[in-house]
Amino acid sequence: MQVVGVEQFGGPEALAVHEVPEPHAGSGSVRIRVQAFAVNPTDTGVRAGQRESSHASPPYVPGMDAAGVIDEVGPDVSGWAVGDEVMAMALPLSTHGGAYVQELVAPVGSFTRVPRGLSAALASTVPMNGLTALQILDRAELEPGQTLAVTGAAGLLGNYVVQLARAAGITVIADAAPQDEALVRSLGPDHIVARGDGFAAAVRALVPDGVDALADAAVQRDEVVNAVRDGGVFLDVRGWEGNGARGIRFEQIMVFGEYRSFDKLEQLRHAVESGTLTPRVAEVLPAARAAEAHSRLEAGGTRGRFVLTWD
Repeated sequence: MQVVGVEQFGGPEALAVHEVPEPHAGSGSVRIRVQAFAVNPTDTGVRAGQRESSHASPPYVPGMDAAGVIDEVGPDVSGWAVGDEVMAMALPLSTHGGAYVQELVAPVGSFTRVPRGLSAALASTVPMNGLTALQILDRAELEPGQTLAVTGAAGLLGNYVVQLARAAGITVIADAAPQDEALVRSLGPDHIVARGDGFAAAVRALVPDGVDALADAAVQRDEVVNAVRDGGVFLDVRGWEGNGARGIRFEQIMVFGEYRSFDKLEQLRHAVESGTLTPRVAEVLPAARAAEAHSRLEAGGTRGRFVLTWD
């Protein structure tokens, strides 16, 4: 089968299409004929060699999100059949490998059905980012009516955090640059403040004591932590352990631990079907243009996800 990966870690130009042996579904797993896979910021870290890779061998294949059709069901698997349309989370640099593949072997629990009426391209943007958003909200431990600030609200992860938090009855303050204000407003936050310098002061103008929690999807850290109240929660998506300020609880969000979170994947499926969650695709490109997708993603300003296909 074909995969997109790198023989040596490096820049986007290191990505290429490679031929590798075709995998098969083992006990407790299925094989998915991948129709679409999303390009996420974490994929660029895999490509560049910023992730632990000692247990993998080249070509190193990025990708944590895929959607397609089951074409092989392994032993001891019930409830799934050839032809089922599914969306899955993948673990690059692990036993099963990343999602930039034509055939993805996925253990039961790491996938669920594609939301009703959704294309494979849109479905491929849901699992990893959706699970990250749910982990953020779980770790925040907020009650309805408490306050959550979100940086990077215009990005896909930020989109999902805002929408899921509002559905849970949480008061949301989201950031937005002028060009993104209409998009962010469509997500339904209670308040919008300007992105960048002055974010913490703007949040404090709305909530003088500070918000109960802050989801830092834009990775701004020290620049925005003052928006959080004493004893509040700061949720970081890149492993920051915090600055120890004012009794704030600093949480490191690691979506890898959600690999087999079937119940949460089902929650996301229902959220899409009910209109609570809005998947967003920036552009669909052929798999051979993966390097272009990585370059454009790293340039910034993407709204939604680039999605690659084998068609």
